[in-house]
Amino acid sequence: MLLPLAALTVTSFGEGWSGFWDAVTAPVALASLRVTVAVSAVVALVNAVMGTLIAWVLVRDDFRGKRVVNALIDLPFALPTIVASIVLLSLYGPNSPVGIHLNATQPGLLVALAFVTLPFVVRSVQPVLIEADREVEEAAASLGASNWTTFRRVVLPTLAPAVIGGTGLAFARAIGEYGSVVLIGGNIPRKTQVASQYIQQQIEIDRPVNAAAVSVALLAIAFVTLFVLRVLAGRSQRREEDSA
Repeated sequence: MLLPLAALTVTSFGEGWSGFWDAVTAPVALASLRVTVAVSAVVALVNAVMGTLIAWVLVRDDFRGKRVVNALIDLPFALPTIVASIVLLSLYGPNSPVGIHLNATQPGLLVALAFVTLPFVVRSVQPVLIEADREVEEAAASLGASNWTTFRRVVLPTLAPAVIGGTGLAFARAIGEYGSVVLIGGNIPRKTQVASQYIQQQIEIDRPVNAAAVSVALLAIAFVTLFVLRVLAGRSQRREEDSA
């Protein structure tokens, strides 16, 4: 892992620090980074909620077709992301059969990234819910706690490290995603062009230093985000262990 990262970093500084800084702070590069981070953050927050709800339903509820739904959650892991983009374009493109047109818009990016990152949260929370002690919840209910109070004071602290970890993974995947957004996003500079598309564009016009510099910026954003979330998850887990 270190060798490719080292090679990328060396390439990004091929024109010195000034060349790196100029590449990262170019207006179109900054715009692509802003779009990428903003959309990925929204997607991560949405999936933190929806992924936790889906994991809860899969663990705590029994319904017809549960095994099928459980298998479908892993579909984005197995499906080539370009196929996901084709499917989304056919559903929400100019000839949308459902009358919803999201191609070349930021909501289209949100839908595409949410599709490919949802499993990270679901599969992070699901095992914790399976191992959770139901007797503590029953004790809280017997003492008069409402369902919301039981969830907020008993269940959520237990789930917090898994939710935070899954959300961090979803965010890190989203900021580097390419295949699922390549068609539905439209690749419009300063509007729907994400960083991965900008990097490809720089490679195509023979500007490898610019591509490497933006790649290093993405790596730094992902690393800092995962590091901070890991620290928060660790603190949450320690508080839960202390309270237990």
